[in-house]
Amino acid sequence: MATIPGGVIGAPVTPFTPDDEVDLPRLAELCDQMVADGMHGVALPLHTGESVSLSVEERRAVVECAAEAIAGRVPMLVHVSMPGTREAVALAEHAEAAGASAVIAVTPYHWRPSPQGLEQHYRALASAVSIGVMAYNFPSRLGVSLAPETLERLIQTCPNFVGVKDASYDMQSFTEACRRTAALRPDFAMMTGVEYLLPSMTVGGAGCFSPMAALAPRLVLDLWAACVAHDWQVARELQHVASALWHLLRELGYPASVKAALALRGLPVGSVRSPLTDLTPSAREHLAACLDQLLAVPSAASDERCGGDRVLHVTQK
Repeated sequence: MATIPGGVIGAPVTPFTPDDEVDLPRLAELCDQMVADGMHGVALPLHTGESVSLSVEERRAVVECAAEAIAGRVPMLVHVSMPGTREAVALAEHAEAAGASAVIAVTPYHWRPSPQGLEQHYRALASAVSIGVMAYNFPSRLGVSLAPETLERLIQTCPNFVGVKDASYDMQSFTEACRRTAALRPDFAMMTGVEYLLPSMTVGGAGCFSPMAALAPRLVLDLWAACVAHDWQVARELQHVASALWHLLRELGYPASVKAALALRGLPVGSVRSPLTDLTPSAREHLAACLDQLLAVPSAASDERCGGDRVLHVTQK
């Protein structure tokens, strides 16, 4: 039976050159650094990595580059979402050949399939590869939701259906999914789409996918460790910082804000690709000021405000 790890799965951006080509050498550096920082896995190209703005050939090149850089040191999870099942299967087969440990597929774009159509889609993926298959639940963006009943049927019929990346931000549905999937397969991995580890792990979540992994690795890994250790006071403080950082990045325009933040921290990764737009100069100034507060290194936690968000200062790499 295929499995995937719990923990923090880094989700790198896709760097672009000034000519709007994928910067594969910089991508390799990002992946290598995530492994060195202690991420439990690397997943790409997710929406943080502008997957929907990459050609199929570019997506394949990204996967092959990442596989070489990661070199089997941690699991590599590959995002293979496509509107059509056959196209997603083709990307999944390529990912397996490149060395992926698992593939991730969102509910197909645009079509809003029925529960039967969703089940058929994921069965096809699971049948096409021997590595793990994860569903990606994003109902607010895509208009359909993976119901617990669908997850139960897939677990019962697909041994390599191993987890869900959940971006519902709905604790009621996440908790129910944890309860029902764990009853069928205790190691089934319910994971959050961003770094809300404290609320999710207390109800059975296995970890998170982390768009912040390259920006604030120590913050996310310390939050994970505090949750594993049941150190709820520390976990709560770290979770508040992670939440403030996520809201800052989202409100300024994600993933352009992530790329701008990386550049401000000394890791330029180029612009976002059209139709996305880069941050304005004033937005970059606001981001820089808030990052200085959020990622400061004082000796004790203190309450401050930045753009209306309550943040806590913590020791940060």
